[in-house]
Amino acid sequence: MKRSNVIGIVVIGVILAAVIAGVAVSLHRRAELAEKDVESTAVQKVLSRDLERNYPPTPKEVVKYFADITKCFYNEEYSDEELLQLAEKIKGIYDDELIANKSQEDYLTDLQNEIAGMKEDKCTISGYVLSASVDVEEFVENGYVCSRLYCTFNVKRGTSGTVSAMQEFVLRKDENEHWKIYGWQPVTD
Repeated sequence: MKRSNVIGIVVIGVILAAVIAGVAVSLHRRAELAEKDVESTAVQKVLSRDLERNYPPTPKEVVKYFADITKCFYNEEYSDEELLQLAEKIKGIYDDELIANKSQEDYLTDLQNEIAGMKEDKCTISGYVLSASVDVEEFVENGYVCSRLYCTFNVKRGTSGTVSAMQEFVLRKDENEHWKIYGWQPVTD
């Protein structure tokens, strides 16, 4: 009789432990789903990219990331700390020679002035269109593998409508085989 009581208690204990474990797992999964459901801002999405592990694989993807960061600069609200983080992220896709053209202080001052000017003029980037993959030109210059492509930014100016601004980008591969933005300039007819 005692033995059957012990077995019964053990069985009930195992069942209770399984129920408690099941409830704990269920609550944990709900919490994970709730975290995923919280929408990230555009700034948080851009900043969450780990360029060490997830560098854009093509020139087109590099320019797309550049455009996404640029949209954040002009369209989004962010803290001073986030602005510095965005500035560092965009430098992560710049060629070393491009970065060497300005001191960190001048770079940040120019960036802040440019952003302030765009916001003062009530300009936002409503979208952008990249070159089709077949329109990305690869070439070799000074021993570097380079690439040329175009991106058209649609800039909304207050209530006066949208204008298109096409930019020509030149990228080159670095020693890690990453495409880096070497420079860009407006395309004029």
